[in-house]
Amino acid sequence: MTNKTISEYKEVIKACKEVFKKRTRDYGTARRILGLSSITNQIMIEARQIRSIQEKGFQNIDDDIPKEFLRIANYCIMTIMQLKLPSGVPLVMKF
Repeated sequence: MTNKTISEYKEVIKACKEVFKKRTRDYGTARRILGLSSITNQIMIEARQIRSIQEKGFQNIDDDIPKEFLRIANYCIMTIMQLKLPSGVPLVMKF
């Protein structure tokens, strides 16, 4: 059971990395300039979207619930990264 859980965890982390890479290729690292409150707002938006899908039983957009959770995970990771940034570090970087 432990090996299966670890394997599932690794699959989810791999998916998070792929979403993060794709978003970074699409938008660059400009998302780093978001303040912590803006990132928190994005997490709330994603959470509301998940709740809406769960309550309605359907969705109007192409993204599914697992993708929404991956976005939340990535926003949480970005928040931790922002918290660890020393002052004076360039916020927009090449990827």
